[in-house]
Amino acid sequence: MSISYIEQNLANLESILIPSFEDKSHIITVVSADKAELQNIKNLLGEKYTLVTTSSTKEALDFINKKSGAITVVISDYNMPDMPGTSMFKEIEQKYPDVIKILLSDNTDLDTLIDAINECHLFQYVLKPFENEQLKMVVQGAIEQYELTSSKGQLLQDLTELFYKTIKSIAHVLDAKDKYTHGHSLRVTLYSLVIAKQLNLPDKMLEEIETTGLLHDIGKIAIPEEILHKPEKLDNQEYNIIKDHTTIGEKLVNKIDRLKIVGVCLRAHHERYDGKGYPKGLKGEEIPLYARIIAIADTYDAMTSDRPYREALSHKTAVQEIEKCAGAQFDPKLVKIFIEQEREIERIKNNSEKYYTQYSYLDKLFKNAVTKK
Repeated sequence: MSISYIEQNLANLESILIPSFEDKSHIITVVSADKAELQNIKNLLGEKYTLVTTSSTKEALDFINKKSGAITVVISDYNMPDMPGTSMFKEIEQKYPDVIKILLSDNTDLDTLIDAINECHLFQYVLKPFENEQLKMVVQGAIEQYELTSSKGQLLQDLTELFYKTIKSIAHVLDAKDKYTHGHSLRVTLYSLVIAKQLNLPDKMLEEIETTGLLHDIGKIAIPEEILHKPEKLDNQEYNIIKDHTTIGEKLVNKIDRLKIVGVCLRAHHERYDGKGYPKGLKGEEIPLYARIIAIADTYDAMTSDRPYREALSHKTAVQEIEKCAGAQFDPKLVKIFIEQEREIERIKNNSEKYYTQYSYLDKLFKNAVTKK
């Protein structure tokens, strides 16, 4: 199956999976005490959307109340002089739960960010300093989420079912390509969800993590089978070709705007916490959270699966290896969660199909859509 075939099919689905809407009909409120940051965001988003900017959370709340919550997105810096952005978001959540909330923060502490996500029902957080393209992607995803959650009819149900079936079909094709990796994508997805659910992430983020897990190896569709199935050690040229699957994967899913955040994580799932990974050599929290989670799940499944060049390692040995690599290859906080959940991980390893219904967010969306028909 060639790259062009996959690209063509993903491109054909784009018009179905992404709802159309008038960009200027969406009001985005941006709150920051940094005038340069406000101006940058205004330049970045102002031509496409209706933007209202302010350096005061009180002014922002007054404006939102004046509009009776008829705001699509609120973007706020965490560090505000009159009240933290999260405190403002809590007030918005109580009155206008449909408003999509995006937090800007220079705090990279995972626990703090997770608390903010849970308390304020954030759509997403963006670490500062942010890349302009990253913020544009997040805002695009937020507006699509608003559009989808505002649709209560048959269209939403059909889109949900189609999206679910498409993602699962692609994952099945990936696993079927190599008998040694049969079920790999599903298991990696489940292990990732076990870790992610301990972080109490919102459903939207769990959906994105699940999609990332199912598609994390989509780029391998373009890798020659003689390299994928080679029983001996790969030479440098072959290894470099294998490494390309991360960037190829991102290019493939970027054909659909809804999957661009997933694409960034596909590209980064072989980065290492110590900065020695590929393709960009990202380090620590520079690596997207989803990719840091997938990296642990992917490595564990690779170690506990048979390969042409070796037999599978035992669960116990694989867990010990993951633990040894905390702080080097993997995020140590996420490794700690993995170790705490290792018995559940082992149960899933032995019966992944059974546990998918229990952990899958996409599966629940699909079943809800079918039930409502």
